[in-house]
Parts: sequence; C-alpha cells; structure tokens
Amino acid sequence: MNVFQHFRRLTAQQRNTFVACYLGWSLDAFDFFILVVCLPAIASEFSVKVSVASEAIFLTLAMRPIGAFLFGMLADRVGRRPALMIDIVSFSVLELASAFAPSLKWFLILRALFGIAMGGEWGVGAALAFETLPAEGRGLFSGILQVGYNTGYLLAGLAFGTLFTHIGWRMMFVVGALPAFLVLYIRSSVEESPAWRVGRAAKQKKPQEIRNLDWYRGKLRGVILLIPPFLVLALLMFGFNLFSHGTQDLYPTFLKLNHGLTPQVVGMMVTVFNVGALLGSIVFGAWSEKIGRRWAIIAAALLAIPVAPLWAYSHSVAMLTLGAFLLQFMVEGAWGIIPAYLNELSPPSVRAMFPGLAYQTGNFLASRCTPVQSKIAEQHFGGNYAPVLAWTVVLVAVLLAVVTFFGKEATGADLSTTHSQGQQPAGG
Repeated sequence: MNVFQHFRRLTAQQRNTFVACYLGWSLDAFDFFILVVCLPAIASEFSVKVSVASEAIFLTLAMRPIGAFLFGMLADRVGRRPALMIDIVSFSVLELASAFAPSLKWFLILRALFGIAMGGEWGVGAALAFETLPAEGRGLFSGILQVGYNTGYLLAGLAFGTLFTHIGWRMMFVVGALPAFLVLYIRSSVEESPAWRVGRAAKQKKPQEIRNLDWYRGKLRGVILLIPPFLVLALLMFGFNLFSHGTQDLYPTFLKLNHGLTPQVVGMMVTVFNVGALLGSIVFGAWSEKIGRRWAIIAAALLAIPVAPLWAYSHSVAMLTLGAFLLQFMVEGAWGIIPAYLNELSPPSVRAMFPGLAYQTGNFLASRCTPVQSKIAEQHFGGNYAPVLAWTVVLVAVLLAVVTFFGKEATGADLSTTHSQGQQPAGG
C-alpha cells in the first residue's frame, strides 16, 4: 500500500478540494470537542451536575439531522461549494456566540443551533470530495477524510491541555470560531464538484418548468424508494455513533473524576488516542479496498472488544493511554470506511443529502448516549464510569458487526455524475 502514490496522482484541484473538505470536518469536530473537554468546567460554572450539562452534547447531536437535510438539499440544488461555505460560517458564528451565553438555558439553545450547522458539514463535504477524487484509492481517502473528526478532537485536546488553565472555557469557545477563515481558502482554491456540474448540465437541456417539476418529482420518488435502505443505514449509523460518542465524549470526564488527572495529562492522553484513531482510520480505510467495506467494518468492530478491559479498568496512566490508543484505533478504523461506504450506496441525485442524513439520523438516535451513560454511572456505580464505558464497547461492537454483515456492498461505485436517469440506488 503506497499512500503517497495515490496523492501524487491527484491534480492540484483534487488536492485542494480534499484538503478543504478534510479541514472543514476537522474544524467542525474541533468546535464540538471543545464542549466535550470543557464539560466539567461548564457544569461547575452553571452549578449543575455533569449529567445536566451533558444535555448540551445531546442537543448538539439531536439537531444534526436537520442540518444534514437542509444543507444537503441546498448542496444538491445550488452546488456543494456554496453550501459548504455557508455551513462553515454558520457553525463558526454559533461557536463564538456560545462563549457569551449568560445562562445554561442560553448555552443549550446555542448548542442546539450549532448542532444544525454541524450536521450539514459532513454530507456536503464528503459529496464534494468523492465526486472530485478518482475512484482508485477511495478507501484510503475515506479513512483520511473521516479521521478529520479525530484531528478535531486531537486539536481540542491540545488546546485544552495548553490553554484551558490560562483562558478558561469561554475563551476556548472564542478560539473555536477560527474555522470561519477556512471559507477564504475554499473561495479562492476550490472549484465546484465535477459530478454536480455534469448533472446540472443534463438538467439545463430541459425547459425551466420541466426542470422544476422533475426536481420535485425526483425528490418525492427518491424519498419513497429510499425509505428501506435509509432505515437500514440509519440503524447502522446509530451503532456507529454509539461506538464513537460512547467511547469518546465522557472519557476526559472519566479520567478527571475517576482518576484525578490534571488537564495537562488528560490533554496528552486525548492527543495520543486520537493519533491511534488517525492511524486506524487510514489503515482500515485502505484495507477495505482489498477485502470490501463490510468485512473491514466487521473486523474493526469485533477487535475493539478484547481491548475494552485495558481501556476502562487500567489503573496507571501508561496502561490507560495504551488502552485508549488501541481502542480508538479500532473504533475509528471502522469509522474510516463510512464516508466511501455511504457515498457509494447513495443515489446520485441526492448524494449530498442522503449519506449525511443517514449519518445524522443515526446521531439523533444515539444522541442521549452521553447523558444516559453519565446518569447510569452516577446512580448505579457511585460515579464510576468504567463499567458503563466497557459494556458500551461490547454491546455496540456486536450490534455493528451484525447489522453490517446483513448490509449491502458497492465498493468502487461510479460517483462521476449527480444525474440519476437510468440509475438505481446501490443500497436499495
């Protein structure tokens, strides 16, 4: 596997597009994980339990399907590039506004709105990337693109470890507004998706009235035809979001409250396990080119189970860090396949909306994971998060393996157009 060979084959425009989409997802995740690492401090300032403050995480996740639908529809209608720029500005402004929330109520409202903007980025960015990139090496690019999420977590961990004790949680959210400047790069260096332009050119041959009617008919027909595969993929993404949020969102809180670790040590550990996540995503994403998307997902999910005890029940910083590194290698190894997998299963005409909506619907179904985990730990284990975290890994890994086993496979599907005439959804 020659990683650099695939990149050398890209044109300048393909590289610019991939970098922009990777950074967009990374910085979106950075803004989200600032909330995660600052959660105990936010709870302290507003004089509530962590389980109460964690409702902000729930609201962020629960509102993401709305953003996936709205921004996905916008991208399918007017183009991926303008929709992506609008989305990035939106979540950056809402991140900045969160820093000035006068009360917990206002903070929760702003995080819900942030969730809408966050929900739009993944689907639009993934569509723009995979419609621009060549089919060869798609699994590798998928792994790198998805690990942008963990790059954001890594950056949030570094910022927490180096800045938090000096500037506090509110200024951390001010720092989180910096992604807005990415729009300047997209505006100057990124072109519209070639596939979207091809699809638009095909539609332009028809009169405006027919184009409008076809568009609405296409959406209605698409919704009806895609309900069964959509429900399957939403269930799959429910499991995936439990897998990531169930092992990541409360882990810094677990390290601080159950092990008494300092922000600097927690930041270091977050950095290390996100390096593991980055490597796992790339390795399993590339491996999926050889063995197929489904078998790579199943392998990564099941390999997480024997690592769970080391990750949750170790007592030393060194062993906890090793466990976290290995677990996230598997968790994000499975996740690294998802951008390519969902885009390959999507019908062309709704490629910016369908994968993102399936992803974020799964997020919605899993959105109460963090509050439920924290309440179980507080009410049944005296505030000990270890058993809750460990059992989350076991149960969710089995769920993912079963659902994926009975799923579809469309490795190498043609993503060169958004024109759906004569094409059927691969996942149907």
